Amino acid sequence: MNLESNKCHRNKALILKLGQIGDVIMAIPAAYALHEQGFEIHWVCGRAVQSLLECYSWINVIPANEKAILFGGALVRAKNIFRLWTKIVLIRFDLCAILYYDWRYRLLAVPVRARRRLMFSHQSRATTLLPGRHHTDEYARLILGEEDSCRPESSGPVRPDRLPRCPLPGKVAPRRIAIVPGGVNHLIREQSQGRFPEQALRRWPVESFVELARQLKHRDWEVVLLGGPEDSWVKPYFKDLEVTDCIGTLSLPQVVSVCDACDAVVSHDTGPLHLAGLSDTCLVGIFGPTDPATRIPRRAFAVGIWGGQGFACRPCYDGANFAPCRFNGCMHQVTPELVLRELDRMLDARSLGQVLSWRVVSPEENAPTNGPLVDIET
Repeated sequence: MNLESNKCHRNKALILKLGQIGDVIMAIPAAYALHEQGFEIHWVCGRAVQSLLECYSWINVIPANEKAILFGGALVRAKNIFRLWTKIVLIRFDLCAILYYDWRYRLLAVPVRARRRLMFSHQSRATTLLPGRHHTDEYARLILGEEDSCRPESSGPVRPDRLPRCPLPGKVAPRRIAIVPGGVNHLIREQSQGRFPEQALRRWPVESFVELARQLKHRDWEVVLLGGPEDSWVKPYFKDLEVTDCIGTLSLPQVVSVCDACDAVVSHDTGPLHLAGLSDTCLVGIFGPTDPATRIPRRAFAVGIWGGQGFACRPCYDGANFAPCRFNGCMHQVTPELVLRELDRMLDARSLGQVLSWRVVSPEENAPTNGPLVDIET
C-alpha cells in the first residue's frame, strides 16, 4: 500500500512504540520512508527513548509516561492514558501503527481516528514479523503495507540529523575503542521455572570484556566504557585498567556522538548496539541466543559474531522468551581473540579506504567455551 500525499491534505501517520531502544531504532527507517512519501510523522514514545527521537527533526514526538501506564496503580494508569489521549484525539490520521502484539496497547489509541490501522497479530502474514528476517525490513513491510515479494535490498539505519556534540576530549591514543560490558538489564524479568534473569543470557561474560580491554590497552589504545546507570556493577571489574568511564553519564544522543568519536564499538545484543549502528564507527556485535541476521545493523563496517556454532539449542529466543538455560555456552564460545580479529579486519580495511559490507561470522564448530562453566544467576 502506497499512500500518497495530495495538495489539499498532508497525510499524517501515528506510530505507537514506547520502547525498547533497539526496537525503536529498527522501526525508524519505516517511519522515514513514510516521511519521504510526504507523511507528517507523529510518534508516541516512552521517556527512555524520547531524547533520541527528538534528534530527528521530521518526527513530532508525543511523550508518554511508560512506567506509569504499564506499572502504575489503576488511578495512575487511567490518569496517564487520559493525558495521552488529549494529545492525539484532535488529530485526524491516515495511518495508526501500533507496533505491538499485546492487544492492551490498543487502549492507548482508542480515541484515534485513522483511515488505516495496523497492529501486530499472528493471525495474518501481513501483520506478523516473520522469523529469520531483519526487524528493520519487517517493520517497513508491515507499516508501508508492502507486498511480500522479492526485495533484494535491505534497509539500513537512519541517522539522526541533529545530534549533540561529543562530550569526550579529542583522541590522543592511536585508537579509541568503546565497549558495552553491561547493557542487558538483568532485572527485567525472571523465568517462572528457573528463577534466573533470562535477559542475562544475551550478555557476553564481563570477564571476556575485561580481557579484551586488557589486550587493547596493551596496544596503548584508549578503551571507553559505555552503559546506563544500571550498569555500574561492571565498574569494579575494570579497576586495574585505565579506561574512560562513561557509564551512567550520557544521554542516548550523546552515546551516538561518542560512538562517532570512536574507531570501533564492541557490544552484545542490547540497546547501545543499535545506538552504535546509528553512528559511522566500526561495530562488532556478539550474539548467541538471538540471531544476528535479524538484529545487526545492516550497514557497512558492521559484523555480528554468532556464538554457539554447532549447538543444537541455537537460537533459543522464540520472539517472546528465552530457553530455561543456566549456562549460555553460546556466548562463552566467542573469545576475545576472535573479537579482536574482526576488529582488526575492519579497522585495517577502513584505513586502506576499503568498504566492508555487514556480515555474520561464527566461531569454529565445537570450539571450546571461553572460561569455566558458571551458573548464569551468578
